[in-house]
Amino acid sequence: MNNTNPVTPATRVVVMGVSGAGKSTIGALVADALDFPFLDADSLHPLENIRKMADGTPLTDEDRWPWLDLVGHELATTQAAGIVVACSALKRRYRDAIRAKAPDTIFLHLDGSLEVLSARLEGRSGHFMPPNLLASQLAALEPMEGDETAVVINIAGTMNEILDEAVAGIRQLGR
Repeated sequence: MNNTNPVTPATRVVVMGVSGAGKSTIGALVADALDFPFLDADSLHPLENIRKMADGTPLTDEDRWPWLDLVGHELATTQAAGIVVACSALKRRYRDAIRAKAPDTIFLHLDGSLEVLSARLEGRSGHFMPPNLLASQLAALEPMEGDETAVVINIAGTMNEILDEAVAGIRQLGR
């Protein structure tokens, strides 16, 4: 990876999308490429949220607000030059809640077709989010709006293509 165009200090990135989009994988690779720490926001969920999802029960907004508050706090209080956080952030109001804590957050939306996402979920094991919740996540997903600072990437490409496009987009917006 060519690091001749570094991003500005305190670049905050949320890698978002539905389950199976590659938030954790791409997020960790982007963080490594930018030399930023990586945090998977799933680790901030309270145990009750994890139990609900593992049982196939979608979370309510009331379940999410404390979690989103923690995500925003982690972004806002980073001591590093930047941070990359994997977080679904499917709805505009969820992204707004994160931006309330960290207004300069860049959202990296990993977007994919039902077929690509389903195939990825089928090949994954050991995750608390069951594949049968994909439909509810796709129904909840609200596209990025023009006033949101975002990079939207189609995940149908190779891992290297996705990573290169993500890093280039973040660098462009992080200037």
